[in-house]
Amino acid sequence: MTSKLQLYSFFMSSCSFRVRIALNFKGLDYEYKAINLFKNEQSRPEYLKINPIGFVPALVDGDIVLADSFAIILYLEEKYPQHPLLPRDLAKKAINYQVANIVASSIQPLLALPVMNYIGENVGEDAKIQWVYKHAAKGFAALEILLKDHAGKYATGDEIYLADLFLAPQIISLKERFNFDMSDYPLLSRLCEAYKQVPAIQKALPENQPDFPSTE
Repeated sequence: MTSKLQLYSFFMSSCSFRVRIALNFKGLDYEYKAINLFKNEQSRPEYLKINPIGFVPALVDGDIVLADSFAIILYLEEKYPQHPLLPRDLAKKAINYQVANIVASSIQPLLALPVMNYIGENVGEDAKIQWVYKHAAKGFAALEILLKDHAGKYATGDEIYLADLFLAPQIISLKERFNFDMSDYPLLSRLCEAYKQVPAIQKALPENQPDFPSTE
């Protein structure tokens, strides 16, 4: 009997969001294991045994334990080939890698919760918004230029690929959490609206996760 996949996730984490989208596109059933970053559960010894660096997400697939969203998504792509998340065309595949890396290396880490908390505690709450806008704007400006000759309905054509898995959570989270002004990024704004219509992305939205705070 094959054991069900386990995803250690936090509803607000854009990195977890990416993996949830991938799992949904692949049609993979999984057990959601909530790790509350606000309560510092990622630093508990039992979780550090799963992911020693103490970040989310982490994925358990039988005897395989993986952390880091990029590694998890590429693992899922190779093991579960249904609904490919990388195009066959080499040039288009390279663009997908580049977009994913811009988000994963040059935008998201600078906006991560530990960074935001450090700025808030050591510089001031107002500085957090300035920081977010500065670094998100730089990354989004680069993505607008990069994708202008490649985008179709989605980032690199008319199918959802790796680039979209990284873009959708980043754009949506910035708009929802920080009311980020997207008026200077018409291509990314159009993509964001398209993403909101995709069932696999809708299902992965923060508000649709079991650990999303109740309003009751």
